[in-house]
Amino acid sequence: MVDDDREQHPGRPLAGRVALVTGGTRGIGAAISRALAAQGATVAAAYSGNTEAAEAFQRDFAEEQPDGTLSVHRGDVGVGEDCRRIVAEVIEQHGRLDILVNNAGITNDRLLLKMTDEDWRSVMAVNLDGAFFMAQAALGHMLERGSGRVIFVGSIVGDIGNIGQSNYSASKSALYGLTKSLARETAFLLERAGKLDNPTGVTVNAVSPGVIGTEMVQAIPEKIQQGLIAEIPIRRFGGPQEVAHVVGFLASDDASYVTGQIWRVNGGKAM
Repeated sequence: MVDDDREQHPGRPLAGRVALVTGGTRGIGAAISRALAAQGATVAAAYSGNTEAAEAFQRDFAEEQPDGTLSVHRGDVGVGEDCRRIVAEVIEQHGRLDILVNNAGITNDRLLLKMTDEDWRSVMAVNLDGAFFMAQAALGHMLERGSGRVIFVGSIVGDIGNIGQSNYSASKSALYGLTKSLARETAFLLERAGKLDNPTGVTVNAVSPGVIGTEMVQAIPEKIQQGLIAEIPIRRFGGPQEVAHVVGFLASDDASYVTGQIWRVNGGKAM
């Protein structure tokens, strides 16, 4: 059972929980790290290569949330060995792992007829293989304890496709199948172990963001931005924090009856 510190920390529903966020030091991942910490979670943010940027995020976090706890962990999520090491590091350092947010992702855009083997494999390795390796490493710990949350961050491109992004679209769409299969597997394994009576349980869900106003999107020429906005019914880009709020809900006990679902945060672009 989860050690419940929530009564001692009103307004902080994730107090006492530990969350691992891949790609957790920039963009949507950074917003998720901040949001989970604001709800009381201890956050472990995984990153791939830019140590200077990760350390800068850690310093900014300490100033913004002096009562929060954030550790950073470097590794290549496309490599199973690195994923297992990061999960083990987090459990060793913080004593447990309650929430896994598989947010890390890359793009390598090219029209299909010009896409190289490496263009395809590199995107699949990070976006899909990494999510699988991380979930595999974390779920054993969660199932043993009878509680946990796994949340995949997909993309609207996985719902509707996009020219020049067949690799990215395929990787994100595949996450949704992985979400549903793991949701069924975790429930099956908990029942077999006689642990379904834990009201918190182990759930697996996904969030599918639309066009989010990250630095990358803001760098797009203004004319193209306006064209993208015109395709969104509510006529604006989403904010990283809006995705983070949905992740925060799915990570909480309030979402204990939600599993195997895809939560679309896209301003109505895909209905």
